Order: sequence, then structure tokens, then C-alpha cells
Amino acid sequence: MFFHARLSGRFSTIGRARAPKPPDEGFTLIELLVVVAVIAIIAAIAVPALLRARTASNETAAIAGLRAINTAQTGFSAACGQGWYADALPTLGVPPPGGNQAFLASELTLGLAPAKSGFVYALAVGAGGSAGPAACNGNPSTSAYYAKSEPIAPSASGNRGFATNAGGAIWQNVAAGAAAPIEPFTPSATVSPIQ
Repeated sequence: MFFHARLSGRFSTIGRARAPKPPDEGFTLIELLVVVAVIAIIAAIAVPALLRARTASNETAAIAGLRAINTAQTGFSAACGQGWYADALPTLGVPPPGGNQAFLASELTLGLAPAKSGFVYALAVGAGGSAGPAACNGNPSTSAYYAKSEPIAPSASGNRGFATNAGGAIWQNVAAGAAAPIEPFTPSATVSPIQ
């Protein structure tokens, strides 16, 4: 026979085994630490690759910017400069009389040294260049130009510096510090044209 007693509105059975306790739900501290360690290892592998990809993207944008400057200078020379080139980036941002389209996008003509995609750009009179007549948009012109793009933060926003001139080729400098090649462009261990 079993003896039943009333306790707090429940019946208790004396002599019977207690029901098993349900298992605890959730993660243990060790399991959480393992998950955090796995995430940290994946991040350690992925972050350097992401930084390299961003640097490569910035350098590609810098090369494209110099190509755009070359194209703008060709258009300026033919349409407005009477065979002469612009001597500063803001000059390429002024459309010819009667036109509403500038020779170069505003992001590269807002100042003398605009920054874009981690690089700073500059345009100056090229080696051996001389001042020319005023262009059709009223700005000065020159017989030669030199354009460059250098990383704002070498090794972070880019590893190479780039430059071009009226010849149209884009040159790179792979030396530490990422300074743009200077004129006259001469191939060396660190300076070469981009193929």
C-alpha cells in the first residue's frame, strides 16, 4: 500500500522514484567560446583578402581616372584648345561656349588636387611645355600636360602611383611610398608602362 499526503494542493507519492529533470536548454560557455574562436579564425583569413581587393579596386579606379583625363585632354585640344591642352583639372570642367557638357566629370574637376577612391589627382604643365593661347572657354592652355594619381594613404588605399602625359601611355611606380613616376618617363626596376 502506498501512503498519499496532501502537500500544497498536490499529492506526493512516498516510495516512488522522482520524474527525471528535463535537460537544460541553450549553449554551454565552452560551446559559445568555440563558436567565437571559429568566427575569429574566419575573419583573420578574410580581412586581409578584403583589404587587398579594396586596394586593387582603388588602383583600377586611379588608372581609369587617368584614362578619362587623357580622353578629356584629347577632346579639349580638338574642340576648344586649338591643338593645345588644359593646364589644370578645373579647366576640363568648363564646357565650351554653346555647350553644356564639360570635358571631364565634376568629381575630378572640383579642385586642383581632387581625391577619388583613395587617390589624389593632379594635372600640370608637362615637361618641356609652354603656355599657349587662351582656350575657347577662356582658360589658359599649354603645349604639354602631365597628370598623376597617388594614393592618399600608401599601402592602405593603394600600393602604386600612376602618371600619364600627352603621349597617352599610363606609367606606374611600384616603389615603396607609391609616388607617381616623373617625366621624362623612363623604364626602370620600379617604373614601367601599364600594358
